[in-house]
Amino acid sequence: MEVAVILFVIAVIFVTQSIKVVPQQHAWVVERLGKYNGTLMPGLNFLVPFVDKVAYKHLLKEVPLDIASQVCITRDNTQLQVDGILYFQVTDAMRASYGSSNYIVAISQLAQTSLRSVIGKLELDKTFEERDIINAQVVQAIDEAALNWGVKVLRYEIKDLTPPKEILHAMQQQITAEREKRALIAASEGRRQEQINIATGEREAFIARSEGEKQAVINKAQGDAQSILAVAEATAQAIERIASAIRQPGGAEAVQLKVAEKAVDAYSKVAAEATTTLIVPSNMTEVSALISSAMKMVQVQRA
Repeated sequence: MEVAVILFVIAVIFVTQSIKVVPQQHAWVVERLGKYNGTLMPGLNFLVPFVDKVAYKHLLKEVPLDIASQVCITRDNTQLQVDGILYFQVTDAMRASYGSSNYIVAISQLAQTSLRSVIGKLELDKTFEERDIINAQVVQAIDEAALNWGVKVLRYEIKDLTPPKEILHAMQQQITAEREKRALIAASEGRRQEQINIATGEREAFIARSEGEKQAVINKAQGDAQSILAVAEATAQAIERIASAIRQPGGAEAVQLKVAEKAVDAYSKVAAEATTTLIVPSNMTEVSALISSAMKMVQVQRA
């Protein structure tokens, strides 16, 4: 009975030593008699009991690594307290096991030294403006060395950049002065634009008034010209009708009668005025002579 129990225990030990189930996104490094033998992939795997053993277990997921805060000195000799975080992933389990005694510590230390080197090449203002460039340069510097450790550095992010209090105060004053300067410039630009708008409006109004006055003068002149032309045309038509009437039978006698009426009417108007001295021709035949002269002129026009 005791032998059976011993055999059962030995069998259980053999099974536990020979059968290994590796979880997803994990890699186990197997050594055979102290030498690297292979890497177990996720799933069911078999080992030789007491000969093979799992020496290292690695997680293949992306791992965030907090980089300790450190003091960095910029190109213009300003101290900065920098805090960051690094993301990496194990890509080669064998190199991660034998390339470095502790690849996590190695990556962390290399990230700090690379960050100091990158920031030391930049001035203070540039460190705030070019954080993406700093992150990319740190990743590039770490990734070149991490290849021998079976690790892929995915990205590095600066969480915080903290300059000394004196620098912060000076930067705040500079920002305030810059904002006040922009406000003054904006106000002056507004006043300038306002004056330009007023001057432009007045100029356009003056042009509009002058154009209106010009058009009014043109319209009046055209109206006067049309009025004069209408009067002239009406006078011409009246003269033509009179001339046509004179050519008719009895027209000459009618003209004589009309002239005589006008003469008599003129004499009567002159006599009616109290302050007018009327001089009557001694020879009344002069009136008939005047009528005869007018009739001759009419006859000449008819001819």
